[in-house]
Amino acid sequence: MTGARSRHDGGSDVTISDPKRSAAGLVAVAVSLRRTISQLGVTDTARTLKALNQTDGFDCPGCAWPERQDRDIIEFCESGAKAVADQATHTRCTPEFFARHSIAELAEQDDYWLGQTGRLTEPMIRRAGASHYEPVDWNEALTIVADELRVLRSPDEAIFYTSGRTSNEAAFAYQLLARAYGTNNLPDCSNMCHEPTSIALQDAIGIGKGSVTFEDFDHADLVIVVGQNPGTNHPRMLSTLEQVKRRGAQIIAVNPLPEAGLLHFKNPKRARGLIGHGTTLADIHLPVRLGGDQALFRWLTRRVIEENAVDYDFVERHTEGFDEFREALLQDPVDLCADIGVAEAALQATWQMVRSARRIIICWAMGITQHRDSVATIRDIVNFTLVTGSIGRLGAGLSPIRGHSNVQGDRTMGVWSNPDTALLDAISDTFGFDPPRAAGFDSVESLEALRDNKARVVVSMGGNLARSLPDTDTAERALAGCRLTVHISTKLNRSHLVPGELSMILPTLARTDVDRQASGPQFVTIEDSFGTVHRSIGRLQPASGHLRSEVAIVAGIARRLVPNCGVKWDDYQSDYRTIRSDIARVIPGFERFEERVLQPGGFLLPHPPRDRRQFRTPSAKAQFSVEALHVPYHQPGGLILQSLRSHDQFNTTIYGLDDRYRGVTGGRRVVFVNPDDLDRLGLRAGSLVDIVASSTEPERIARAFRVVGYPTPPGCAAVYYPEANVLTQIGDRSTAAGTPSFKSIPVTLRAIPLEPSRPPLNGTCLAL
Repeated sequence: MTGARSRHDGGSDVTISDPKRSAAGLVAVAVSLRRTISQLGVTDTARTLKALNQTDGFDCPGCAWPERQDRDIIEFCESGAKAVADQATHTRCTPEFFARHSIAELAEQDDYWLGQTGRLTEPMIRRAGASHYEPVDWNEALTIVADELRVLRSPDEAIFYTSGRTSNEAAFAYQLLARAYGTNNLPDCSNMCHEPTSIALQDAIGIGKGSVTFEDFDHADLVIVVGQNPGTNHPRMLSTLEQVKRRGAQIIAVNPLPEAGLLHFKNPKRARGLIGHGTTLADIHLPVRLGGDQALFRWLTRRVIEENAVDYDFVERHTEGFDEFREALLQDPVDLCADIGVAEAALQATWQMVRSARRIIICWAMGITQHRDSVATIRDIVNFTLVTGSIGRLGAGLSPIRGHSNVQGDRTMGVWSNPDTALLDAISDTFGFDPPRAAGFDSVESLEALRDNKARVVVSMGGNLARSLPDTDTAERALAGCRLTVHISTKLNRSHLVPGELSMILPTLARTDVDRQASGPQFVTIEDSFGTVHRSIGRLQPASGHLRSEVAIVAGIARRLVPNCGVKWDDYQSDYRTIRSDIARVIPGFERFEERVLQPGGFLLPHPPRDRRQFRTPSAKAQFSVEALHVPYHQPGGLILQSLRSHDQFNTTIYGLDDRYRGVTGGRRVVFVNPDDLDRLGLRAGSLVDIVASSTEPERIARAFRVVGYPTPPGCAAVYYPEANVLTQIGDRSTAAGTPSFKSIPVTLRAIPLEPSRPPLNGTCLAL
């Protein structure tokens, strides 16, 4: 490949235009087709997009937004089309490519360039001291992995990471492999996104999942979307919100940035979305300051109590702790409006909407979960839900929106570093081995263990740990210090280029690929954000005859490492029905799994609070809680920084260098700052700055970013993920869930003298 950008490019080619006030429309259609055709060609584009998110097709490898039973012929969005184009590309990353490029050379390229190298085609190994990856046959590769694991001093020196791309079948087999081997070191991407949701909801309502289905959106009076940008991260959600508005219900958008998708939606499936004005979605946009969401829900809950709008019947029958909660809330003297950072008139208008609504749904994503006090924030969201009786009522409930297609299913299948006793007992009863009982490492704890030489082997099924973990420099050093790193991957990524002494790249099938095993073609299953489990069946020929499925790779390691643990590894690989049969015996809610998942659209997992207003807490009641309020404020001369996705990426996968909705073209190293803050800090739009984490030792710097004037709340700024991960220390974590605090980083901006070869940006965006 030629013309590669350095991974440290300062963004000299970035151009800025006005941000968009609407999402989707004809432009989204054109971009979707252009991206897929350029990667797949016309024939495979038609074959692939026709099957995407259909009952007899494959599940989108992107977000976890569900599909309705009465789905459309076209059931995908721009982001989904990009994800499919990325996975199903005809470009190949072959052994010849690795022979041409040393690991050091590849490490100098940026993440976008790496992603454009195409699908991996053969197993590759970096042997001790080698400068290049070289081919290795499957038998040797899997034997090396098993041998290296076998000689560790303790199974707890191994870490088995999983991303949300993994199917239920592969996740179940993977956690059995780790536990039969002897460790609960099963970190996953939940640890870096919705772990606070799982913990807060489990404690409050007895289950760590959301309580709504599509039917609830059909009956809601009010939907509050908090800390979420569905226009980029979950675009198919916009169609649901459009239906909410067309029924006459209202929507409140709570987000520091004015995201285009929540302002106005041009549905490409409707004529008015293609050639008309589309639909205005948000009735109110509340641009809360970073970390102000907890104060907002506390303010709303106080108003509910003060205005005597409490659903006392629900509270008395189904909750515990209300009196103590009410007393603490009403006696708290804090000026919540200042902590929210929104004009009082807007708050009063919000209250009027809440006051008139009987059925309220609250949706949230990582704008809520990636703060230090994220668990407390979600508990205050739950408190609001409980005082209004908005759970177990049609048209109301809690709706955390997961960011990866099967991240919720991974956890359901037992991929969890701190499993409950019931799961471990069921594994023991079913397979006859006693799984370890001590908690393992979560994702950030795994990084600490690697840094401190307490762990020596990492097996990563999907994911890109070098770019998804906080403290990038430490993460790269920790991975490079391993005895063995194993990457079960579809494409090249940054983690492959910080290899351990031994490093393996094991190429696997993508969601789009046909999966043929000894018993014939296989399907896998996925769980979406609403708890629906459904099939996914690949339609395209694999990128290479050397690829193996994730299940086959896991079974291949397990046969060599734990052959006598009671799991039928050969049967698991040859026929996934065997895995589903065991899942039905171990995981509650999956009884008659095979029969039910063959139904069109799959089946809905039980959710006692939603279904019967039953709460599996110690008292059998939902729990109010009194939470400490913490809102991050910037220091003089500083800012509070959040990281977020551009419109041309999915997690750490970079599809392109544009962010159409925010008006950024040709680069990613930009920092969005309120124009008033630019004046306060003595900067101007187009300045080149280093972003410096405040009060850290040693100093942490994200270098060479262009300043963009943008309507962020005063004192708050934003930058793309994962470029800013270097600023987040390992200890910057949720106090109760361990999730990195990527959304509340105290920083200063240090100006870099403008070089003659780096002209200022050719435009600024000061307001919408």
